[in-house]
Amino acid sequence: MSVAVVTDSTAYLPVELAGAHDLTVVPLTVVVNGVDGSEGVDVTTDQVARALTARRTAVTTSRPAPEQFLRTYRRLLDSGATAVLSVHLSAELSGTVDAARIAAADIGDRVAVVDARSTGMGLGFPALAAGAVAARGADLDRVRQVALDTIDRTSALFYVDTLEFLRKGGRITAASALLGTALSVKPILHVVGGAIVIREKVRTPSRGLARLVDLAVEAAGDADVDLAVHHFAAPERAAGLAEALTGRLGERLHDVYVTEIGAVVAAHAGPGLACVVVHRRP
Repeated sequence: MSVAVVTDSTAYLPVELAGAHDLTVVPLTVVVNGVDGSEGVDVTTDQVARALTARRTAVTTSRPAPEQFLRTYRRLLDSGATAVLSVHLSAELSGTVDAARIAAADIGDRVAVVDARSTGMGLGFPALAAGAVAARGADLDRVRQVALDTIDRTSALFYVDTLEFLRKGGRITAASALLGTALSVKPILHVVGGAIVIREKVRTPSRGLARLVDLAVEAAGDADVDLAVHHFAAPERAAGLAEALTGRLGERLHDVYVTEIGAVVAAHAGPGLACVVVHRRP
């Protein structure tokens, strides 16, 4: 048996990749008006969209419990896996990595935990790369290093109509949110060291999306790349981004995945989110 790779539900793997390399996905929890549900199982993105636009409806999220990770690791090892690599969304955005590390400590050196320092396909690309090399028989050290190398070659940029949802969820500072509101700007953000940081501020949605394309091309550099385009309740924006980037990157662009994000990130980003994740191939 090979090394088993575990990730979490915020990887938002495209349908065509969801079963690739036998990745095990542990769901985060979404709480709508005090009712808990597992992301992608009990709570959908559409439900979150309705809740965010309704009055007096609270939406929050929480990490999986360490016991959930522990059960997952033991099941995989008991089923014959030689070891487990567990790769998760940024510790700056969630306690998921901490929960995984608590569980891993109960097992020992057969489980390694990696902080992807991102989410969405910023997490998905490293998990997939780790799964691919694990399927070829690599040991735990090699699988872990492939995940880390892929993290270093992956960039996430995104546009939101308002910073209010990120502020409410504590994913961006109140000062940054206030600045955006006061100037009536449309923010472009990126993930730096696992944290969400304002990259630029523009005046209109159209300018924001055009600039997002420019920045994604800049992030690609001279490399051959794969792209993931995520959105929340904004399929036209995602389609426009994918089309523009396909034209700009030409033959250097290989795989392109366009998906709607899941309930956890939707709850914190708000409707209108458009995100581009750039994976530079080695």
